[in-house]
Amino acid sequence: MNITPAPRIAIVGAGPGGLICARILQRHGIAAVVYERDAGPAARDQGGTLDLHADNGQIALREAALLEEFFELARPEGQEMRQMDPTGTILFHHVPEQGERFKPEIDRGRLRDLLLDSLQPGTVRWGHALQAVGGPADGPRQLHFTDGTTIEADLVVGADGAWSKVRRAVSRATPRYTGVSFLEAWFHDVETRHPDIAELVGQGSAAAADGDRGLFAQRNSGGHIRVYIIQRVPADWITAGGLTPRDADGIRALLLERYRDWAPRLRRLITDNDGPYVDRPIFALPVPHAWEHDPTVTLLGDAAHLMPPLGVGVNLAMLDACELALALACHDTVGEAVHAYETTMLPRSTEMARLLDGAADGLLSTELPDFADADGR
Repeated sequence: MNITPAPRIAIVGAGPGGLICARILQRHGIAAVVYERDAGPAARDQGGTLDLHADNGQIALREAALLEEFFELARPEGQEMRQMDPTGTILFHHVPEQGERFKPEIDRGRLRDLLLDSLQPGTVRWGHALQAVGGPADGPRQLHFTDGTTIEADLVVGADGAWSKVRRAVSRATPRYTGVSFLEAWFHDVETRHPDIAELVGQGSAAAADGDRGLFAQRNSGGHIRVYIIQRVPADWITAGGLTPRDADGIRALLLERYRDWAPRLRRLITDNDGPYVDRPIFALPVPHAWEHDPTVTLLGDAAHLMPPLGVGVNLAMLDACELALALACHDTVGEAVHAYETTMLPRSTEMARLLDGAADGLLSTELPDFADADGR
């Protein structure tokens, strides 16, 4: 049963979670507006590749009537995985079977374009950076934007990521540094310019670790490979070394010293990158993270349960968004829908967050991945 009168639903954040929520709401005849701080869809790089799982992310795409379009864009060969030791010896190699669809890869940008193209024109309001959420808990809520404008809403959905401004309306929790940091490096036109690295990584991903340091490389579409140099270091390790994030030569020299015992072919993942490095310290929310029910504000994805990047973040965000949209479509009031959604989402996210609490260290582990299940989970 649709909610009447129609609530004013404001979704903050045009990532996969926010967009899939708007798409499913629209399929059920419920209007929603997505407010996004970026000036437009091409304002910044959307990040690397994602694997969308059959038991969460793909469920959301099915409810959005976009699953077949996703499979047309996805790269099932991206499920290949190689685990190596610091000498470059392959310890484990998973090659997906023909037709395997459990968690095919798709570039973030392509997924975002798929979702944006599925929405009614004008759904996303670009250039709207949220400053704060005001108004009483029983509504209406006011969204105050940094350009001085204010809008009212009967429900505010925080899909605005790790440093969510919407979260502040219901929770005092803030993300904490995990002690593990990523340094991102890009390789372009790899088959021509970096054939050795293309062969090393294969069609999916390749990883190596020694307990304190790690490398994780991902094949992206269009001849690109993205590499994450993983270290257990202070969050300010670059500036503490007298460097700036733009000082590629200085950072490279420091990394070469830290990875001096690694095989030369693996060290090329550090030295041969095209362009500057990008510093990405890993943060997570305290576990458990919950909040007192508020009938006019709720959260999804990283805004609700930021965890280490171990393959669950976007999948949980999309499942959250799907379940929230379906709850809004079948309950009589917004408050009832939000309560029903949170009754399912919060226990699920708490269980997963507990499993992954401290698991950022696992990114540096020398243990082999568990592919015992036949479906590759």
